[in-house]
Amino acid sequence: MVFKRRERRSRWRAFVEVFYPRGGWRRAASYMGHRLSRLPDTPDRIARGVASGMFASCTPFYGLHFVIAALAARTVRGNILAALLGTFLGNPFTFPLIVESAVQLGSWMLGLGAGLHFPQVMTAFGLAWAEIWTNLWLLVTGGDPNWFRLRLFFGRVFLPYLLGGVPIGIVTGLIVYFVSLPLIRAYQTSRRNRLRARFEASRRAAAAAMEAAESRDDGAGPRR
Repeated sequence: MVFKRRERRSRWRAFVEVFYPRGGWRRAASYMGHRLSRLPDTPDRIARGVASGMFASCTPFYGLHFVIAALAARTVRGNILAALLGTFLGNPFTFPLIVESAVQLGSWMLGLGAGLHFPQVMTAFGLAWAEIWTNLWLLVTGGDPNWFRLRLFFGRVFLPYLLGGVPIGIVTGLIVYFVSLPLIRAYQTSRRNRLRARFEASRRAAAAAMEAAESRDDGAGPRR
């Protein structure tokens, strides 16, 4: 297959590359930039897609960021593939800042005082998922589920994260849009100019080769 890896990654390697891609984050960012710039769409639609991906990365719906990014891109008439690539702006380096800012802002909006910090939020998400699976299993086996921790998680973590993440996502999405638009436009213009220059050079080389061939034929003269 065209996109199949030659060497299959181990689970540990795949986990490590989530936090540190092969070749480093600088190379990964450069690759993403080239991919965005080469998308067959207008700079405005691509920039809207990237902004949609950034917006999705500020929401607490882990595992659904691709879906949210695609829906947001469709809403603002952006490029959906660019939106999927834009979700990688939410990475292990930016997530702590996003989560901390969103939860603190949401807690302030709800009048809850100081919100939880990033490590506490991640721990709360893990405990919430564990409680969901435990209670679902108890429903199957006939046990008595307890949703107290989940209600506490929703009120102290998820809801503040959501309320704070939406405005932060809108603001950061707008910043990403206005920053990426001229960069994508400049890259596409430069790429078109390079392709045009390469085409003209090939055309001139072909014309010169044809003229040289005609000159040799004329110099040879008619055979007797």
